[in-house]
Amino acid sequence: MKEHQIIRRWLTAWVAVCLAVCAPLASAQTLEEVLGIRSATTVDGRKSQTRIDQLQDQTRDLLTQYKQVIKIVEGLQVYNRQQERLIASQEQEMAELNESIDKVTVIERQIGPLIERMIDNLEAFIELDVPFLASERVERIEFLRDMMERADVAVSEKFSQVLQAYQVENSYGSTIEAYSDTIELDGKTRQVDMLKFGRVALVFQTPDAEVTGAWDNDKRTWEILGDEYRSEVRNALRMARKTATPDVVRLPVPAPEVK
Repeated sequence: MKEHQIIRRWLTAWVAVCLAVCAPLASAQTLEEVLGIRSATTVDGRKSQTRIDQLQDQTRDLLTQYKQVIKIVEGLQVYNRQQERLIASQEQEMAELNESIDKVTVIERQIGPLIERMIDNLEAFIELDVPFLASERVERIEFLRDMMERADVAVSEKFSQVLQAYQVENSYGSTIEAYSDTIELDGKTRQVDMLKFGRVALVFQTPDAEVTGAWDNDKRTWEILGDEYRSEVRNALRMARKTATPDVVRLPVPAPEVK
């Protein structure tokens, strides 16, 4: 009984000693664990904050890029609308051009015969007109006819050349010219000085001033003039050549017809 009580007391004391020794160790381990956990939490928090900051920076960059892209898109939309209006305008212009081309094709088919008729009428007019500058005017008609046979000359150019020929013929009515020419007189070819006074009078005089004459367009022949016209025609030739002062001269002019 006593031994049993002694063992029990000894065990109790031993447990007390063990508890006294182990309690501080347990507390120390718990503190270290707490400190370690807090330290790890702080590091993780810093990492998380850094990550958050990085995400914020990336978000701001993305937002900035988004705004820039939006501006570019808006600019492109405005540009596209402008291009659409421009394309619509060009399409309308193309349609008008195509319509004009179709009309030009029709006009070209019609203008060719018109030019031919104009040349024929001009040639007939020259044949019926006073025969001044005859070789020059005939050569002009031949040039126009040769041009009409050329495929490398545009229709517009052909029409322009014919109009110029008409303008030249029209200008002859208001000009005074002196030139040398040859005419058939009494069955002989004579070299003469010719004076063209518009289309009113066409007179000639031989270089020796022995023969003076005028064209009778009704009879389509040359008529010899009297000596009273010799000095008048000679002076008119000098004035036309600008070797004499302009003055009044007397020339044979056909009287107007009464119809």
